[in-house]
Amino acid sequence: MYAPFRFAFVVLLMTTAPSYAQEEGAAVETPEAEVEAEKQLSDETVDGLFERLRAADTREAGRIEAEIEERWSKSGSDSADLLLLRGRKALEGRDFKKAIAHFSRLIAFRPDFAEGWNARATAHFANRDLGRSLADLYEVLRLEPRHFGAMIGMALIMEGLDRESEAHAAYKAAKEIHPNVEGAEDGLERLRKSVLGEPI
Repeated sequence: MYAPFRFAFVVLLMTTAPSYAQEEGAAVETPEAEVEAEKQLSDETVDGLFERLRAADTREAGRIEAEIEERWSKSGSDSADLLLLRGRKALEGRDFKKAIAHFSRLIAFRPDFAEGWNARATAHFANRDLGRSLADLYEVLRLEPRHFGAMIGMALIMEGLDRESEAHAAYKAAKEIHPNVEGAEDGLERLRKSVLGEPI
């Protein structure tokens, strides 16, 4: 099992987009270039974003990830989006039971909205209810099989439960979709010896 810092790390990972450091030697973009790059992403389809994500460098991957997560957070319903926002605010305030209540209402209202399940999985995890968190993560992946955040969350939970083969598979799946996703490479490295029999 992993110490409490692991719980905090998972919650942070599942609720915030990582900041990607600029690669050494990379040219500094002008504000105009950044705006143009963001506009190009906003005009791209979700499928197109995932195609670009596989080939992106670290900085571009951060932009694409943020765009995908923004799309995932839009349900198409103002009421559902408000429940998501309220739940996230409660989660940030560490009122986990209130967060779960908001997310549960969201799921009842829009059971086809993957991000509602993902948000509640995060809240359940923060509340130390791993079983319910895993159940919600499976539902996320049923609705959105490319949800790399849910895969990383699942991998970390499996690793904490000493289900190392399943954790390795989840890290690997996330990395195949998003080669720069935070946590995948470190997780695969940790499990290399125990799962594959290779030295670390």
